[in-house]
Amino acid sequence: MLKRIKLNIIISLMFVAATFQLQAQDLSQIGKGKALKVNGGISLSQLYNTAFGGELNREPYSYYLNGNINFSIYGLSIPLSFNFSNEQFGYSQPFNQYGISPTYEWITLQAGYTSMSFSPYTLSGHLFLGGGVQLRPDGPWSVSAMAGRLQKAIAVDTAVGNQPAFHRFGYGSKVDYQGNGYNLNFTFFKSKDDPSTATNLTDSMEVFPEENLVLGIGGSTTLFKRVALNFEYANSAISRDIRSEGVERGTFQPFPSGGALFEHRLSTAYHQAFKTGVNYGGNGYNIGLGYERVDPGYKTHGAYFFNNDLENITVNGGTQLFKSKLSISTNVGLQRDNLNDAKINQMTRWIGAINSNWTVSKKLNVSASYSNFQTYTVIRSQFEDINNIDPLRPIDTLNFTQISQSINASSNYILKADESRVQSLNLNLSVQQSSDEQSGEEQPTGSKFYNSNIGFSNQWKELGLNIFTSINASWQEAGEINNTTLGPVLSVNKSMFEKKLRLSLTSAFNNSYSQSDLTNTVFNCRLSAAYQYKEKHNISFTNAFLARNTPQDDGSTNKSTQLNGTLTYTYQF
Repeated sequence: MLKRIKLNIIISLMFVAATFQLQAQDLSQIGKGKALKVNGGISLSQLYNTAFGGELNREPYSYYLNGNINFSIYGLSIPLSFNFSNEQFGYSQPFNQYGISPTYEWITLQAGYTSMSFSPYTLSGHLFLGGGVQLRPDGPWSVSAMAGRLQKAIAVDTAVGNQPAFHRFGYGSKVDYQGNGYNLNFTFFKSKDDPSTATNLTDSMEVFPEENLVLGIGGSTTLFKRVALNFEYANSAISRDIRSEGVERGTFQPFPSGGALFEHRLSTAYHQAFKTGVNYGGNGYNIGLGYERVDPGYKTHGAYFFNNDLENITVNGGTQLFKSKLSISTNVGLQRDNLNDAKINQMTRWIGAINSNWTVSKKLNVSASYSNFQTYTVIRSQFEDINNIDPLRPIDTLNFTQISQSINASSNYILKADESRVQSLNLNLSVQQSSDEQSGEEQPTGSKFYNSNIGFSNQWKELGLNIFTSINASWQEAGEINNTTLGPVLSVNKSMFEKKLRLSLTSAFNNSYSQSDLTNTVFNCRLSAAYQYKEKHNISFTNAFLARNTPQDDGSTNKSTQLNGTLTYTYQF
């Protein structure tokens, strides 16, 4: 078995070396300093899992060997990584792709898999396979340019039911001029699909070869040392099907008619995006006004996702009061959609956010925030972290919910603080509400989520001992269903031998209720130890125990127990 492990690692390293990723490098360092530098690390973990009264959803014993090594040749970095276990074996590089970005003085080249950003409305962080250059010489001018494959062709596969795609190639440039107190930039971006690269396509699949041309202009300036102005404008021409017939322009557009740059077709549409803002900074306060409009259907091949059909008018401000002990910032505005009156319904609503932090005294600090901006976030009960005893099991991060309102408040009060001991009391509360509206009426599909905890911390500095206790509660309300979880947590941390050895004990007990009926009782305890030897060697051990009791409809109780442990050795060089 040991020979097999060594062989797999050697094969992995050889294969990885053939497909390495080179990151941004400074070629001016060639010939200076040490020619070759090597650093990295290796980690070996062993895990055991046991379950009583329930199914064991993992291997009883498993091991993981992970490593990374980086070769630096005159600043040219070649990072490699590998992993091996009795469950799976693999090799990887960062992002599983390759690229190189050498730099010499004011010239930076990019090749392979890379990304660049010109402006929010043109090219904005889209990954491409190709090349780019950034020229930033001394003086007011700077230039960026790119060209490469934006999208790989994907053939139709009816057996899998995949999403077909055309090969998409793009190129663009940005010219920036930095004047005395002002900045001005011009952006150009062009992309086009190859219709011959996706076979067996039918019109019923609604996947057509597209062409896109975007021109943009932006800038900023400062007036009277206190007024800051900025703006960004872009016009995007996109043909939804380049196989459609070419036609002459019917109305004015900032693009040449016909020619090799862009051909106007029956499927061509033009959309605009504009954003501007003005801010005034006074003595101890600031105020600003912002405006943004994005036409319905606005799209650029240089960005993965884009919000369109929106108009925002915002007012923002901030100030500090009571000798800077209280700071307040706010952003309030009006948002609407259906800009071209093509929808049956129109959404118009006030949006806003306010944040505050108040240093009441040397012992008490309070902060609070409120917002009703629509965003996507993860709503997760704090008990998912508390009841997780498996260090390698990822917490679910796919529970995305649209939030319409959010409130957060926290306070910290220092009860005692001297050279030997610190005592503090913490209080936290968060409220999130998601809701759906149709024809201006709130639908019963929304939910409310509450998280709260109060904790007490007692730290002895000389002893290296910290004891923390808290009471946690979570409550979720969705329609007519209410779910509640609450319980205490105790955590003890101790450092020994000049902080080289760290011991930790955490225990929690919580009950879960649905409509006031007990659904789960969970007790868990986690003991861990970590030791560092000569800065390069680290050994850690964790043993976790979890007991769960679940009442059944017939009056019985389903009892299950889990026990797992992890032993990890890490070496850094």
